[in-house]
Amino acid sequence: MTEQFTAHATHRFSYPVTDVYRAFVDPALLALWFGPLGFHVPAATVEVDARVGGAWNLTMVSNDNPEWTSPVTSTLQEIEENRVIVGTQVANGIPGIEDGTPLSLTLEFAEDGDGTIVTLTQGPFPEMMRDMNIAGWTQSFHKLEALLGAPKEFFQMP
Repeated sequence: MTEQFTAHATHRFSYPVTDVYRAFVDPALLALWFGPLGFHVPAATVEVDARVGGAWNLTMVSNDNPEWTSPVTSTLQEIEENRVIVGTQVANGIPGIEDGTPLSLTLEFAEDGDGTIVTLTQGPFPEMMRDMNIAGWTQSFHKLEALLGAPKEFFQMP
């Protein structure tokens, strides 16, 4: 079996924890920022049921080739508003990971003055996939930072 690694990433957002957390659990907002550069998430693919046992699902679609998709289907194991989201996904078709392997995702939210620190832990992954995962989340975090800074009149806020 290939050696497995855990992805770790931290990002400080210049926005309150309530705004940052909401972007992870509000399906309309999640669709606006999630995914690495070159991908988008159709709003119709996003399902968030923010409770233990609930779903956190979406599908990333390549901007260059809409046939290339990457579904994310997670079951929430722990969720505490403005503090933590923990989900589990079952690997399917991920290079270097045996189908059926459980993958965990933990997102921790912490107030930092007038901002928020989000700490991500996800895995296990082969080394190359771990590095790609970190890059993808880093790009997603930058997209979210830009979205949170956009004037609210540029998009619908529920």
